Amino acid sequence: MPEGRIAAVLIHVADQEAGLDWYSQAFPQAQRRVVEGFTLLDVGGISLEIVPADAKVSSGAAGTVVYWHTDNFAAELNRLQALGAVLYRGPMAIEEGQQMAQVKDPWGNLLGLRG
Repeated sequence: MPEGRIAAVLIHVADQEAGLDWYSQAFPQAQRRVVEGFTLLDVGGISLEIVPADAKVSSGAAGTVVYWHTDNFAAELNRLQALGAVLYRGPMAIEEGQQMAQVKDPWGNLLGLRG
């Protein structure tokens, strides 16, 4: 793996199985993989790891937001909302005619979208 490349994104949820199911729908291109007994979603070589929220890291909107690229911004935003994501911020125009927005997953975590 190249130095500095994103290796994994951890998403903290109250219900790990429900989280895996929801994120499998949010990222239909993801491949479920089991690594040493742990199930993760592989999204283009990035491990999307749905993990239990706990006293140290809760679920919810705070701090860093990972933005995912899409070629069809409006369709992808609508699709995520149809899955139950709630628009949190945006959409707003950014550079080169693109747009960006943030949505909340069912656990309150933020998911960024650009395209």
